[in-house]
Amino acid sequence: MLVGLCLWAWCAGADPAQQEYRRRRDELVKALPDTVVVLFGRSAAEAGGRAAFWQEPNFYYLTGWNEPGAALLLSGRAQVLLLPKPDARTLLFEGPRLSPDDPRAPELTGFETVLPLTRLEEELGRALAHNAKLATITSRPEAEKLRALAPLRPLNDVRPALARLRARKSAQELDRIQRSIDVTIQAHRAAWKRLAPGLYEYQIAATLVGGFLEGGCEGPAYAPIVASGPNGLILHYEKNARRLEPGELLLVDAGAACGGYAADLTRTVPVSGRFSPRQRELYAAVLGALKAVIAAVRPGMLVGSRDNVTGLYKIARDYLDAHGKDPAGRPLGERFVHGIGHRVGLEVHDVYNETLNLPLEPGDVLAIEPGVYIQEENLGIRIEDMVLVTENGARLLSAALPREIEEIEKEISGGGSSTLR
Repeated sequence: MLVGLCLWAWCAGADPAQQEYRRRRDELVKALPDTVVVLFGRSAAEAGGRAAFWQEPNFYYLTGWNEPGAALLLSGRAQVLLLPKPDARTLLFEGPRLSPDDPRAPELTGFETVLPLTRLEEELGRALAHNAKLATITSRPEAEKLRALAPLRPLNDVRPALARLRARKSAQELDRIQRSIDVTIQAHRAAWKRLAPGLYEYQIAATLVGGFLEGGCEGPAYAPIVASGPNGLILHYEKNARRLEPGELLLVDAGAACGGYAADLTRTVPVSGRFSPRQRELYAAVLGALKAVIAAVRPGMLVGSRDNVTGLYKIARDYLDAHGKDPAGRPLGERFVHGIGHRVGLEVHDVYNETLNLPLEPGDVLAIEPGVYIQEENLGIRIEDMVLVTENGARLLSAALPREIEEIEKEISGGGSSTLR
């Protein structure tokens, strides 16, 4: 996932990013009047030792702080960052950590008030003396600590209010998302140049992840899906262990995380460099559905889902029904077995549950991903692009990654080993 983020406040000093984080905190306080908001960053133990530390996204959205163990207290009267005091073991195993007692702490964090984490209970009591409500991320384990500290106050979930803020991307966020997309596109195209029968899925995955890192990003935004032949039927396939065979399709769903923001792009390409007639037929139907949906994106539209057949989902389903059949002669839309898209930002499924049914607004960034999956033919085809919702429609952010049949065949034919085809 999103790993190894720069400590934006620390690395950049008094930085415009600090002003943006302050603006976000101010907006949240305005959206939740008479409320004390307490958020907790992730602990070092939550990475489990298998990955670099990755901050809790809501905490990062409001603070830009990427060290473990921090807490945030917000109210109409105060904005306080609380940091653990580093001990000798932490310094030995994890390296330098900013102490809350460091006189540079306000400058480096962008908070006027930086206190030791041990002061949380005291600061909470002071804030609750002037506010009637308390809010946090109620699914976090620390929520029980807050209930114990303020047993007479109802504990509300802050996520719906945060979701509405996070869904609308600022200019700074859009710059980071576009960089993630650009690096992702370079990595996909590098993988295509290597593509040939006889390689293994993990070799293609290695090219993708290497491209993300070479591009200066933290790494993949999610586990890359490199699914050849029948593996393309598995929506979240992650083993990446199968040998690529001639004549098959390869479904690659992979995106970089750069500056904390995710990209999410998918292409389905022919291993041998050419689509078969049936592959072309199905691919053209999926591509047509993608284009129809992107053309329909505008403020006020709903994304829709398989359980709520409306909006963008219905457009994709109707297009597929009108442009193809499965082997039994049924409309092709029956083989579209997942949602049509989702918002993307700090997370690849950004604030997903909280925004799924909200109408689109300018500033939303969406991944649009129609697909068809036909077990009888061992064919899974998905094409995914990212768009920005504008005042009047949508702007395609991933246009530089080819998706037309002729463009893909031309690009792949220029790479790989022709002797294996």
